[in-house]
Amino acid sequence: MGRTKTIDYPTWTKRSFLLGVGLFVFGWLGGVIARTYFGPIPGWELTLFVDAEALGILVALLSPLVFGIVLPLTE
Repeated sequence: MGRTKTIDYPTWTKRSFLLGVGLFVFGWLGGVIARTYFGPIPGWELTLFVDAEALGILVALLSPLVFGIVLPLTE
């Protein structure tokens, strides 16, 4: 078997966690700012912000589990 490139799991864990936090903050602040300054927003924009919040929470919670625990154990 050939030697495979090793993955830097701590870096992937930190960056993916920060991506999840960034998505959450984008969704939350986007929804608050849009409603504050522009009044009622269209349904697709509200859906975008809510989905970004949900995806951000999911990514932030699962990335340490996947990249920090599961994948290093399988290597």
